[in-house]
Amino acid sequence: MLPTVALVGRPNVGKSTLFNKLTRSRDALVADVPGLTRDRRYGRVEFEDFEATLIDTGGIFGEHVLARELTQQTQLAVDEADLVLLLMDGREGASAIDDEVVRYLRKGDIPFIPVINKIDGLPTDQVTTEFARFGFDSPLYISASHSRGLKQLKDSITTRLQDLVIDFSLPFRDESEGIAVAVVGRPNVGKSTLVNRLIGEERQVVFDMPGTTKDAIDIPFSREGVDFVLIDTAGVRRKGKVSEITEKFSVVKALQAMQRAQVVIMVIDAAEGLVDQDLHVLDYALDAGAGMVIAVNKWDGLEAQQRDKVRKALDRRLNFVPWVPVQMISALHGSGVGLLLSQVEKIHAIGAFSVSTSLLTRLLRNMVASHPAPSVRGRPIKLKVATRGGCHPPRIIVHGNQLASLPASYKRFLENGFREALQLLGNPVRVELRDSENPFAGRRNQLNQRQLDRRKRAIKHRKKSKR
Repeated sequence: MLPTVALVGRPNVGKSTLFNKLTRSRDALVADVPGLTRDRRYGRVEFEDFEATLIDTGGIFGEHVLARELTQQTQLAVDEADLVLLLMDGREGASAIDDEVVRYLRKGDIPFIPVINKIDGLPTDQVTTEFARFGFDSPLYISASHSRGLKQLKDSITTRLQDLVIDFSLPFRDESEGIAVAVVGRPNVGKSTLVNRLIGEERQVVFDMPGTTKDAIDIPFSREGVDFVLIDTAGVRRKGKVSEITEKFSVVKALQAMQRAQVVIMVIDAAEGLVDQDLHVLDYALDAGAGMVIAVNKWDGLEAQQRDKVRKALDRRLNFVPWVPVQMISALHGSGVGLLLSQVEKIHAIGAFSVSTSLLTRLLRNMVASHPAPSVRGRPIKLKVATRGGCHPPRIIVHGNQLASLPASYKRFLENGFREALQLLGNPVRVELRDSENPFAGRRNQLNQRQLDRRKRAIKHRKKSKR
């Protein structure tokens, strides 16, 4: 295992800003809003001779509706870490919550480094006096937003980890490798509960309150020898319902998660059924080109008559994407969750899309024979050859003549035909049209001497006739 360092402190002291600076990323959502970070986020920090795992945690609250859940997440990060960075606010000064955190770390004999953030523009004596009551030997003074003092911080982390006899010789395994699976949906449909059930631990904060998850969190895990990277996202609401600036960033993060995912699990509430906003989220995922599976959560809470009603409604509203599988699950109790992950593996394998040009061309010709392409100004549109263009999603390139005039309805006919013939379950198919180049385009014909003489005679004859 790599050495692990956890960022701990009360809300709004700059933990996520420091996380982004140390990991040289923009993964953590940052805003001047207390309590924005709620779930544990993992990143990698590169030192001179080794690498370490950095854990960003939510702020420890005194009085808050999520106080118990956030504190529990922080304690799990502390238990996992080899070293803790205790972050405090130099501008705000010491608080009762800081006292509580210091007492907790000292009582548990947990190695930590006190770090005073936001010191830019403050007199050193004032900051030193404010935190002198804790009796720290050598606290570090930094400004994460301006990268001040970060080199000294990294040197101090290196020294403390070496003092703790941490083995740095183990090779680093890139935890981002694996099937990227984004879990998306409206707020409060059970996305974080499903993520916790899939990975088998309380990794995400779960609470009966819409908008509990604020950021998109990457969670690597393995199941039966297959590596996954689950991406838990914030709930996506209608544009008119999004008011807070932080929620707008959360929605952007969710949309970005769909862009980089290979498979998307869209979670809907069985009791509410498929509402219009679910269809908007589905449309986002289809535009992103990821494989797709719909998880109908809280299925165990429905009676038999209500289940039949929900099934009929789903069949009716999803008739435009009959290739998207639907799995009934209960994230809370685990029923159907194993089958859901098997569907994800199957959809990912299909999305790899390894197929020969000869097969694609044969399928194309069969479709054209059964339903010929229309003519343009009396000239037929010719579809000649189909080749593999890429995977995730499956991409097929069709070559021919006058393809720019091919109607959109015929292009959809080709997409559906390829999907059905190749059994591309759960994957959108992209068909790209490429016109054959005219080798004589832009070139003027050169007349030979005989043609030039004939042209001169014709011009001379025309002049005589005009007289």
